[in-house]
Amino acid sequence: MKAYLLILPLLIPLLTAMIALLLWNRRRWQRALSVIGAAAHFIATLALLAFAQRQGIQSVQIGDWPAPFGITLVVDLFSAILLAVTGLIGLAVAVYSLGNIDSRRESFGYYPLYHVLLMGISGAFLTGDLFNLYVWFEVMLIASFVLTALGGERAQMEGALKYVTLNLLSSAIFLAAVGTLYGVTGTLNMADLATLLPQVETGLVNVLAMMFLIAFGLKAAIFPLFFWLPAAYHTPPAAVSAIFAGLLTKVGVYALVRVFTLLFVQETAYTHTIILILAALTMLVGILGAVSQRDFRRVLSFNLISHVGFMLLGLALFTPLALAGMILYTIHHMIVKTTLFLTSGLVHRLQGSYTLVKLGGLYRSQPLVALLFLIPAISLSGLPPLSGFWPKLALFRAGLEAREYLVIGIAVLMSLLTLYSMIKIWNQAFWKPAPEGTPAPQIGGANWHLQVIPVITLTLLILALGLFAEPIYQLAQQAAGQILAPQEYIGVVMGGLD
Repeated sequence: MKAYLLILPLLIPLLTAMIALLLWNRRRWQRALSVIGAAAHFIATLALLAFAQRQGIQSVQIGDWPAPFGITLVVDLFSAILLAVTGLIGLAVAVYSLGNIDSRRESFGYYPLYHVLLMGISGAFLTGDLFNLYVWFEVMLIASFVLTALGGERAQMEGALKYVTLNLLSSAIFLAAVGTLYGVTGTLNMADLATLLPQVETGLVNVLAMMFLIAFGLKAAIFPLFFWLPAAYHTPPAAVSAIFAGLLTKVGVYALVRVFTLLFVQETAYTHTIILILAALTMLVGILGAVSQRDFRRVLSFNLISHVGFMLLGLALFTPLALAGMILYTIHHMIVKTTLFLTSGLVHRLQGSYTLVKLGGLYRSQPLVALLFLIPAISLSGLPPLSGFWPKLALFRAGLEAREYLVIGIAVLMSLLTLYSMIKIWNQAFWKPAPEGTPAPQIGGANWHLQVIPVITLTLLILALGLFAEPIYQLAQQAAGQILAPQEYIGVVMGGLD
């Protein structure tokens, strides 16, 4: 039973992509298949989350080779939660794509690439060894690069080249770190490494830790490695931007959390202090970039960077409360940021631009779209009682308990400036009158409802996460407890527990 549940989040998108390739010239069938595949993937991830919550950490050895040999798939509550949110966002964006992706991009293989991307993300959350984490990162990179460049517009190609260049640099550093680590320990299984690294010379372990911090920091877009993100995320269609914003940087954050809570924990006064400094700088620089932008999606992109810093804050503090807050904040941010990028696509469809000075009047002409922006925008700012308030409260409290007053002060400033940047979008795109000569926005048209329904669904979920936060917070606490007690993870993978 558990073997099927761990493999299904990989198998379903793989089969969906393969069948979509066989249906290359049948666009209508590809669209239907994409939604069906995304729905099946979401159901599989929910089943895996329920199983992991009920049965504890689960592990499967592909090919029945005992650990640390062979390929290990392992799921704990943290990875299961992120997988379930990935399934939700994957389904929402798959439906939204039906109204957002043009036939030209469909003819270049949008739907197979989309599901290859979902497979890569799922694999990164499930793998139990570093080499296969590298493999899944490369699957993600290939799919996301092509999705970024799909269509061949000049702005897209420039963004795609910056994106792939810096991510290839990240991959090179990652591969060098993996090779060095294998040379020192003779294994890449993370559970096995957790038992062997304490025996390795501390200086070398710290060097390896910094190599992984750079490699995964590039994926997560932390300071000063974030420049590729705003250059790439504002150029493709809204559906592509949304899936990137909701999921890709979170894989980098997940990898950082995994290695700096399981592997590199011998010198936390050194490693986690560096992470704390980088978290503060990421928050500060990201939000200053956001308030200076004049493009809808570039504001959201720089905001995304600053909030990655907020997630790193939970890892750096490394306490049960901080990690629970970080997990809850990651759930919130994946959903909210996806919703905001999808809403930007609605605005673009109505007024034909992402440039704020060319927008206006949508509050009066399209109140539903205005409301669909306002709710996630307020939630992103952390105002009660929406989903962003509770994890921020937990992280602020954890920071104050750790007496990291300066970093918490920066986090508070970031929250205030996030609110300012959201008000800026609201005033420019929704509240002020439309510029002269702007055509009146027209609701309707082909597949308009397919774009609106996913945004409404995610917005209602944001409200529910704020109003009924207690069960999700308890789940995050359980996940944090597993992270801080890695003996169960090690025992399950290495065969001591089942």
